[in-house]
Amino acid sequence: MAANYYLNLNSNLTAEEEAVLEDQRLISALQAGEESAYEQLIERFQGPVYNLAYRLLNDQADAGDVAQEVFLKIFRNVGSFRGDSTLRTWVYRIAVNESHNRRRWLFRHRRGETGIDECFEDSDSREKPIMDSGETPFDFTMNREAQLLLEEALANVNPIFRTALVLREIEDMSYDEIAEILEVSIGTVKSRIMRGREALRRNLATRLDPAPSLQLIPGTAK
Repeated sequence: MAANYYLNLNSNLTAEEEAVLEDQRLISALQAGEESAYEQLIERFQGPVYNLAYRLLNDQADAGDVAQEVFLKIFRNVGSFRGDSTLRTWVYRIAVNESHNRRRWLFRHRRGETGIDECFEDSDSREKPIMDSGETPFDFTMNREAQLLLEEALANVNPIFRTALVLREIEDMSYDEIAEILEVSIGTVKSRIMRGREALRRNLATRLDPAPSLQLIPGTAK
């Protein structure tokens, strides 16, 4: 009866408030060392973390290694998590940082690996805003052929711009969330997304004939 009464107290919460409350419960359980909480965390974030790492690194083995390291860091550091950000934002920040660390390692140990990201570290002043033409490359109809083409083009975008673009267009995160994950200003986030979109358009333009299967649909830039 008491449990039912507790649930009724939260019946008027919005979906967003309920999600925050659920995150708080999960974090508390993780900090208490509950095994079921670790299983729930992995079930919830294993796919998204791997997919994010894969899109940032374009290599399945590297993405798998990064995903493992991300969860190890979460388990080691969850005790110090104070809720200054959402659980999702915290997990994604770790995933992005580990992906960038992996890329730096690859740059040092593999000849020919493009280390573009290191050229833009802490250099907000170099990222001057550009005009966004409106329609984004993600407004293409997403059949299988188009999806593969888009993923290939995305892999050739500057890693710094690609990260912001993936978080916005694929992970559907807000500018505020992305700024928090990347630890940059919102203006820098918008600049990186616009530059990423423009680079993606140019890359797609070199690959299209245009392809009949890639038909633009009405849309607006996010």
